[in-house]
Amino acid sequence: MKESAQRHADMLEVLKLFRVVFGSQKRHYQVVEKSSGVGGAQMWALAEISRSPGITVGELARRLAIHRSTATNLVNRLEALNLVAKKRNGKDQRNVQVEATTRGANIFAKSPKPAMGLLQRALLDAPPATLRSLQRHLHTVIKNMRSRDGRARGVPLADL
Repeated sequence: MKESAQRHADMLEVLKLFRVVFGSQKRHYQVVEKSSGVGGAQMWALAEISRSPGITVGELARRLAIHRSTATNLVNRLEALNLVAKKRNGKDQRNVQVEATTRGANIFAKSPKPAMGLLQRALLDAPPATLRSLQRHLHTVIKNMRSRDGRARGVPLADL
């Protein structure tokens, strides 16, 4: 019984830590949006586009670890806000390159940092062994979630 109580207490502590992580990320993105008028994910995309003029939508998706269609939606929204411009090069008109507009570059330059978000920056700054350990343990958590709810595959934690 004592082991079960400790396991439950440990689980609650991990949940608290997840809430701290995601709460901090959410607050940072709220500050970004309030100061720039651009949402957190949009700012991260704008940052990647600003750093790599001519980036393709596929490469942007890879850098943000999102599906290509999600990257396309982000780029379309940024284009509607006149923050980026798309251009097609070569004979393959499917190959879309994206560049920040002057307005987009100015908004990015003035935005709170890190543009990618606190969680992403903290993960990038973590030692490689820590990242590998987190990856391994989070895969285990997701696997356990999937065994209880098949929808857990690829579904954000907030949606479960």
